[in-house]
Amino acid sequence: METKQMIADGKTALGIEFGSTRIKVVLIDKDHHPIASGSHDWENRLENNIWTYTLEDIWSGLQDSYQNLVNDVKEKYDITLTKVGSIGFSAMMHGYMAFNKDGELLVPFRTWRNTMTEEASEKLTEAFSYHIPQRWSIAHLYQAILKEEEHVKDIDYLTTLAGYVHWKLTGEKVLGVGEASGMFPIDIETKDYNQTMIKTFDNLIKDKKFGWKLENILPKVLIAGDKAGILSEEGAKLLDPSGNLEAGIPLCPPEGDAGTGMVATNSVTRKTGNVSAGTSVFAMIVLEKELKKVYDEIDLVTTPSGDLVGMVHCNNCTSDLNAWVNLFKEFAQNFGVEDVDMDQLYGTLYNKALEGDKDCGGLLAYNYFSGEHITGFEEGRPLFVRKPDSNFNLANFMRVHLYTALGALKTGLDILMKEENVKVDKMLGHGGLFKTEGVGQKIMAAAVNAPVSVMKTAGEGGAWGMAILAAYMLDKAEDETLDTYLSDKVFAGEEGTTIAPDEKDVEGFDEFIKQYQKGLVLERVAIDVM
Repeated sequence: METKQMIADGKTALGIEFGSTRIKVVLIDKDHHPIASGSHDWENRLENNIWTYTLEDIWSGLQDSYQNLVNDVKEKYDITLTKVGSIGFSAMMHGYMAFNKDGELLVPFRTWRNTMTEEASEKLTEAFSYHIPQRWSIAHLYQAILKEEEHVKDIDYLTTLAGYVHWKLTGEKVLGVGEASGMFPIDIETKDYNQTMIKTFDNLIKDKKFGWKLENILPKVLIAGDKAGILSEEGAKLLDPSGNLEAGIPLCPPEGDAGTGMVATNSVTRKTGNVSAGTSVFAMIVLEKELKKVYDEIDLVTTPSGDLVGMVHCNNCTSDLNAWVNLFKEFAQNFGVEDVDMDQLYGTLYNKALEGDKDCGGLLAYNYFSGEHITGFEEGRPLFVRKPDSNFNLANFMRVHLYTALGALKTGLDILMKEENVKVDKMLGHGGLFKTEGVGQKIMAAAVNAPVSVMKTAGEGGAWGMAILAAYMLDKAEDETLDTYLSDKVFAGEEGTTIAPDEKDVEGFDEFIKQYQKGLVLERVAIDVM
């Protein structure tokens, strides 16, 4: 079917994702290929020591990004967008949006970036015997209770950014299970909130005598493929103030950016994982069973279908590496190379790293621009150290900075793989670390001791993943699981590259990590003196 006719007939799916710095909208065809897009740049603001976005930020940003999509459709296909087959909303996970019975926001939206919930995180982790990260919605709620914030007694509904937008466009107070798993722990057998922990929480706060019970203020949990309401008349005008967009379009469950990342990299099957490596880095592995112990380094979330996922999230990845590359750029410019090709510079330096000693020749580095909870640092200092007899050359220098970009991540993954014996058949890589073909993959394969694949679609991102979830709801066959749908209908024949771990590289990375963990004392000294 011609793309223009497909758009006119509404045989498309729309995915919208609110990222930390950009709202992106993607329209896909029946073959799941992106055919148009729009975006809007935005930034969180620090107000009264709270990282937030205003409601005006949310709606003006959504409308602008959608209008840019409409303009893209008009320019490419000379047609005004009036309907689509299905819609899905996604956003950065966690955070805190609390509303009263009149639907009014009680306090400014508290994003995942806020770290004022340490006390609540620790107390809930102890009470539940289950790791509750600071950024989770339940930690924000309990911290507000501990601080005796006035608004808590008036809460009628608690949700996330994705859940809020979906609610306002459909009237439905629901969340996809992956997004819900960043609000409150999920029972992977029931695909719903853990009822034992719900009761534990209600007992913790019973002396407060609030007029609500926790389960009554949380969104209903849905899984991928479930119907999650339709676009209302009011919702259509909120999304498209021009009035061209028709109401009645079905919506799929709203999801978090972790879930859409899994979909976009085809890593929702058990024993698969994905690594997103850029300014920060996180890895998610779909687990076969519950972990035996509670670990502060491991967050437990779910896939959009409700399978358990172990997540290692680190604050630092490529910032220090990029700073060193920019130093080489400055060096080249001082030799008269004014127009430095950054792709060529990165490619040259990254490939040079592959010539280095497997253990980096005794060099050591820490890429901590900011604190790193995995290794217990509240703040950081980028640090490079060598002994007089270290093999100090360019290849080893670049290799150690690629290794250390994954050092904290490796520390967390080793808990899963060595202490919990988690098996991984393959990892999917995406993000800036993998831009130079083959190098980031080879280093990552050594770190995780598993094959690492990079797909050509890896750069499409979460909005594309959300559009796929919207299409899945509408087009899936009876009893067709999400992993089957992705493998057979979305990624079938997908081109990409896979690099298996080299035994010597694995041994070299393991040796580096031993020195990395021993040398953390140097990082502490650097913080003390600088």
